[in-house]
Amino acid sequence: MAELTSAERVMRALRREEPDRVPHFEWIIDHRVREAILPGCSMEEFTLRMGLDAILTAPDVAREQVGKNRWRNEYGIVVEKGEEEHVVAVEGPIQTLDDLKNYEPPDPHAPGRFASLDKLVARYKGKLAIGVHLNDVFSLPRNLMGFQNFLLALAGEPELARGVVDLSVELNVEYAKECARRGADFVFTGDDYASTERPLMSPTCFREILYPGLKRVFAGFKEAGLMTIKHSDGNIRPILDMILDAKPDCLDPIDPAGGLDMGEMKRQHGASVALKGNVDCIHTLPYGSVEDVVRETKEVIRKAAHGGGLIVSSSNSIFSQVKPGNYLAMWNTIRTYGTYPIRLGPMEPSGAGPAFG
Repeated sequence: MAELTSAERVMRALRREEPDRVPHFEWIIDHRVREAILPGCSMEEFTLRMGLDAILTAPDVAREQVGKNRWRNEYGIVVEKGEEEHVVAVEGPIQTLDDLKNYEPPDPHAPGRFASLDKLVARYKGKLAIGVHLNDVFSLPRNLMGFQNFLLALAGEPELARGVVDLSVELNVEYAKECARRGADFVFTGDDYASTERPLMSPTCFREILYPGLKRVFAGFKEAGLMTIKHSDGNIRPILDMILDAKPDCLDPIDPAGGLDMGEMKRQHGASVALKGNVDCIHTLPYGSVEDVVRETKEVIRKAAHGGGLIVSSSNSIFSQVKPGNYLAMWNTIRTYGTYPIRLGPMEPSGAGPAFG
């Protein structure tokens, strides 16, 4: 097969088709890992120099500083920056039904809302797959109300919980329409529903309050003409049927820490959904050897690359604790063994073989 552009490669994988090679990109690569590999690179330059297959952005949301390492954004959410690349919501504007009735969300069509997306489209459309981070039914409600308060509302104030979920659905569908109009290729939602042990809410609660909105928001993304990647790490097995029924094009990250196996997911669901993941970023990438990383990356390719529909990445993101050499080992293994047709043989026993054999 002739070499594809990164954009073509990702889109074929999302359509569950075989590209020229397995694509690779990460949601986050911590600046300390990037700096160790390519000093002085922004994430955009790192993406280009490393040949990653997608470049990512989000709606531009203004914020003002309200304390040390704290900012209040246009949603009225106070976020705090810690050691990692992402921020954490620490305070939200909605606690009651009255708060919800009086709440004015940001205008999804405000001037400048998609300046970052417009820049990427102008530079990379057709070359790199362009993805936009939106939300579905959990992260925005959780941030607007606070994590604990939203979980309590799911259990004890269903009217309030449904109202905040509906707000998230409506707002993100409007965002998606703008993303599609401006040239994005796919959206990804990072709404995590589970711990490593189990979902954060009962399957009954998920079905009654979150599932209807989940179907609506992914239908809205699809109607806008966008491919979709649904992220949730943890053990999502008890609610997996509902997640898949919302019909995302791709499921991420098939979390090994949550007990999910890439081979099993490929056998059971690979005909209907593409898969992204799942090299262990909790144990193997931070603490394993290069040989461990190579072996695990090869296993992901062996289990799920045949027939297409696979994007190989970490099992969440490249956090600060990931060894730069281990990230490079995963990257190199994808390039070495991920070319179609896949020619990996039987599974290797633990500890067998040279690092790049």
